[in-house]
Amino acid sequence: LLKFVDRRLYMEEYLPAFNRVMELLGIEAKVNLLSNVLVSVVADESEDWDAILIVEYPSAEAFVTVAQSNAYHDIAEPLRLAALANLKLYMTRQLAL
Repeated sequence: LLKFVDRRLYMEEYLPAFNRVMELLGIEAKVNLLSNVLVSVVADESEDWDAILIVEYPSAEAFVTVAQSNAYHDIAEPLRLAALANLKLYMTRQLAL
């Protein structure tokens, strides 16, 4: 879940910087969903999110590698911090249906 300070910065600078980091680390991740939040249906009244982003990593270890890398901290993280007022980040595992 994303709350923007600067949507343009996030979309035009952070996401390409994040992709560069992924290339440098040799990790492929897939964006499964990037969508605007239209209205909160079942949520605390204090929650006000602009977008939802779902990214699929090849493994939990790949996510941790990215999150802990110097490349991410140096290249992408400063842009993310400038672009977002708030975010919620969850690591999940898809269930078989």
